[in-house]
Amino acid sequence: MSIPASLQSNLNATASQLTEYFMHFVEQQGIVDKALQQALEYALLNGGKRMRPLLVSLVGELLDVNKKELIPVALAIECIHAYSLVHDDLPAMDDDELRRGNPTCHVKFGEAMAILAGDALQSMAFQILASAKLNPRASLRQHELILALSKAAGPAGMVGGQSIDLSSTNKQISLAQLNQLHALKTGALLKVCVTLPCLLSENITTSEKTVLQQFAEHIGLAFQIQDDILDVTADTQTLGKPQGSDQQANKSTFVSLLGLENAKQELNKHHYLAIQALRSLAYNTEKLETFTDFMVTRTF
Repeated sequence: MSIPASLQSNLNATASQLTEYFMHFVEQQGIVDKALQQALEYALLNGGKRMRPLLVSLVGELLDVNKKELIPVALAIECIHAYSLVHDDLPAMDDDELRRGNPTCHVKFGEAMAILAGDALQSMAFQILASAKLNPRASLRQHELILALSKAAGPAGMVGGQSIDLSSTNKQISLAQLNQLHALKTGALLKVCVTLPCLLSENITTSEKTVLQQFAEHIGLAFQIQDDILDVTADTQTLGKPQGSDQQANKSTFVSLLGLENAKQELNKHHYLAIQALRSLAYNTEKLETFTDFMVTRTF
């Protein structure tokens, strides 16, 4: 299933601006080792659905945040996402050779260079946020943006989830434990896509922030459940990565724990709760609802 037409212009504009900002930023760094520059550009720009930047754009649009200020935010999050994929694919982690239909970073550039590219993307994410030119009011919250992203990416967020994932491989865990694993590993970075635009908003209320956070929590779990379902139902060409890789590695997934049909029911539950959260807001949430529908019905 392709991206809905109503979201395509947002996605195209966001992806184009993100690439332009990133290339300009890299040029400013004066990176001496061009092999490193090639590896980190490959990791970030070689495909990708850009769902996280799109979510940043849609939440920002909902809250009337200046679009120019959303680009460094979206790029910083995407840098964290890209670095996490590079490191996830390494032989010491998931040992994958295909990502987005292309050789993984360590296959193309070597394991050591892939590690360095991931390291570079991680540090660049925070440099991008710290150096972003924001309006005077938003700049007062720059440290909050950095703090929120660092927490989402670190041991209390994505990295913590990755650690639980490794320790849960070849083990039977409960649904509560699996929810916690993916609320951190996948959900934390999706949730911060909502948190950061909220920090940049001038008029959002505390209760509206809470509702948007609830939406983000449910869409994060729904996104992961659909990933688990696709791992067993889609083919390698469609996925852009090896089909059944989670099964082969004996990972803890919603399908392995609940079975395919019950995993689909769990997906529908979080989809419903995400939509209900959006509909309780006094905003036009049509685009975010379309985004939510796409996230749980996508085939790649």
